[in-house]
Amino acid sequence: MSAGITARLRGAPRRLGTTGMVYAALVLIVAVGAVLAATRGHNLLGTASTVDMLTRSSLLGFVAIGQTLVILCRSLDLSVGYVMALCSIVAATTMAGDPARIGLGIAAVLLVSGLIGLANGLIVTKLKVNAFIATLGMGLVIKGYLDTQYAGPTGEVPAAFQAFGYTRIGFVPLSTAVMLAVAVAAILFLRKTRTGYHIYAVGGDADVARMSGIRVDRPVVTAHVLCSMAAGVAGLLIASRFGTGSSLVYSSGYDLESIAAVVLGGTYLMGGSGGVAGTVAGVLILAVLDTLFNILAVDPFFKDVLRGVIVIAAVAIYARRQFARPLSRPRFAGGGGAGVGTAGPPGPEPETGPDAERPATLETAREGGRP
Repeated sequence: MSAGITARLRGAPRRLGTTGMVYAALVLIVAVGAVLAATRGHNLLGTASTVDMLTRSSLLGFVAIGQTLVILCRSLDLSVGYVMALCSIVAATTMAGDPARIGLGIAAVLLVSGLIGLANGLIVTKLKVNAFIATLGMGLVIKGYLDTQYAGPTGEVPAAFQAFGYTRIGFVPLSTAVMLAVAVAAILFLRKTRTGYHIYAVGGDADVARMSGIRVDRPVVTAHVLCSMAAGVAGLLIASRFGTGSSLVYSSGYDLESIAAVVLGGTYLMGGSGGVAGTVAGVLILAVLDTLFNILAVDPFFKDVLRGVIVIAAVAIYARRQFARPLSRPRFAGGGGAGVGTAGPPGPEPETGPDAERPATLETAREGGRP
């Protein structure tokens, strides 16, 4: 029985999980930021500032959601920025300004990005190349192709598709609403599907997962495919905002920034713990900070320093919570003052059947804590 279940049975207060901490930090940052902005005569929670924050979050959000999946299974993807750039060009050149070709352009982007993710996954799992090297190499291949074939903006996006980048539903940009829908789909995928459970299991310990009968290559390949497709959707958003394909967006640093958002959201960089819900909060925190720094006219260099300090501090707090957890659990859970070495009431029989391969610690992992 997990520590969280034992605490609930005994009526003890439940400890705030890592995801809860991230959202609490988001509320605190918004409150403090609103006060600081008010001292400069600005309203951080006004319509203009809110739209700016949500617009900033949508593009990074797509990439960070995909990055979360690969990090959960103890992998990494440094090619996402290059995939974004390539997919923006694929979308613009395929649509060619014709509204009737919008569907074809979207399908082409998803196909191209999915194939890139498949290649990344197979290189990592079959050729046993470190994910850092494999995805960096794939990114450099894409960069070389973009630099030699596309010197500037290419293609044309029809006005009907540009609405994806600029339409708002109230004060919520359409792109942000789509990003949140993708986040919900990713959460359901991780929590409700067998592959989602396997991603957590492989990230927690690939050897144990293999001995449990899990084909460890499949979750890793699936995560890489979905990550690249999420970056492809971000490329569609770039094309809709620019009205054309742009080969230079790979230099915007979305690869490293997406990793920062993931770890800021409480996902363990070595895999097996965390989730997309925390990542969304991490993305929103970075968006709020960017908007606040612009309002306060913070020097761009110092802005990066502050963001770096915040990410490091957040990860340090998560690490302290991790090491503060007890390393072992009582062998016997007795009632009525049963002490060490005294066997309490017998526990439940081990679970068998299809659901038995999901360890109880996966519930803890999705809440942001390590087993």
